[in-house]
Amino acid sequence: MIDTHAHLDALEDAPDAIRRAREAGVRRIVTIGTGLDACRAALALADAHEGVVAALGIDPHQAGGADAGRVGELRELLAHPKAVAVGETGLDYHYGGDRRDEQRVLFQAQLDLAAELALPVVVHTREANDDTAAILREHDGTVVMHCFSEPGLLAAGVERGWYFSFAGNVTYPKAQDLRAVAARVPADRILAETDSPYLAPQPVRGKRNEPAFVAHTVAALAAARGEEPDALAARIDANATAAFALP
Repeated sequence: MIDTHAHLDALEDAPDAIRRAREAGVRRIVTIGTGLDACRAALALADAHEGVVAALGIDPHQAGGADAGRVGELRELLAHPKAVAVGETGLDYHYGGDRRDEQRVLFQAQLDLAAELALPVVVHTREANDDTAAILREHDGTVVMHCFSEPGLLAAGVERGWYFSFAGNVTYPKAQDLRAVAARVPADRILAETDSPYLAPQPVRGKRNEPAFVAHTVAALAAARGEEPDALAARIDANATAAFALP
């Protein structure tokens, strides 16, 4: 299995969490940078641990802040051999709705960087469907929709060949609509993640999330799709390999 989105730098026991993930059958983890310091921490963890790679970005919550003007430094960090994607980046109008213009500028700058470097982009979007779709319509590279929870973007994303990554919230009892959306994602475009340390899946809800728990999300996705969990886990691993050009 693979966890395609974890904030390992936010885990105080990241080396132990990586070990527990391996014991649970999670062979690979994509750890995420959300700002310049987090990106450097992500690269340090990727350097230190086999099977860990990094996506590096400046998330929309940083729009209007100091990091938003440092995309040039992000380009330098992305030259690292274990950097596999730009992100997370995107738009969040639920939090930071007063900085929409700044968010769009920051998002576009990172899409341009992903295009320049021929890297996939990991997208965070919340309550910003129209602007997200409009901006991504002009982007021809690989798109991974992280913690996908905006059903209104499914049709456009399927048409454009985006990947859709589901997190622990798809396991929650009231998430029937999200599971129904997951059942409609093409087999070669579905991914799973933990978004550790957030959104622990239902069987471990209330605990701090970590990469070992991605199996619970895979199991819920398999049930929603009428598939066997092991077969879906293998498919997700293959999809992640393609999306992030992993060895």
